[in-house]
Amino acid sequence: MKAVFLAVPVLVAAGIVACAPVPPPGPKTAQAQAKLDRYLAGKVAGPPQTCIQPYQAGETITIDDNTILFKRGSTIYRNDPPGGCNGMGSGFYTLVTRSTGSGLCSGEIATVADVRSGVTMGSCPLGQFVPYKPAP
Repeated sequence: MKAVFLAVPVLVAAGIVACAPVPPPGPKTAQAQAKLDRYLAGKVAGPPQTCIQPYQAGETITIDDNTILFKRGSTIYRNDPPGGCNGMGSGFYTLVTRSTGSGLCSGEIATVADVRSGVTMGSCPLGQFVPYKPAP
């Protein structure tokens, strides 16, 4: 019976930690920042969007563990998953997304898979989608 009473505070503490805010990602490496700058050069950010349609996701470009770009034509949607997607920046992993009827939305869980073996390596939630379009 004692184990039950001891387990409850541990579960409550675990729940509080799980709800704690995720710290912002650290600074980008010079290489990742240069790559991001190259893709966003000459573009201006629009208001964040909760969802994008599957056809807007077009090409997926990984900048690092904390930034993913979805490119369609001249528009690029920047997504910074809260807490990042561990391993995405290594080049050996890919992001696997499944869109619902409303499209690809923030809060949805994306799977990180090894491109060589197809084995799932983890997952991460998507953040808001910030559209970058050519400056007028």
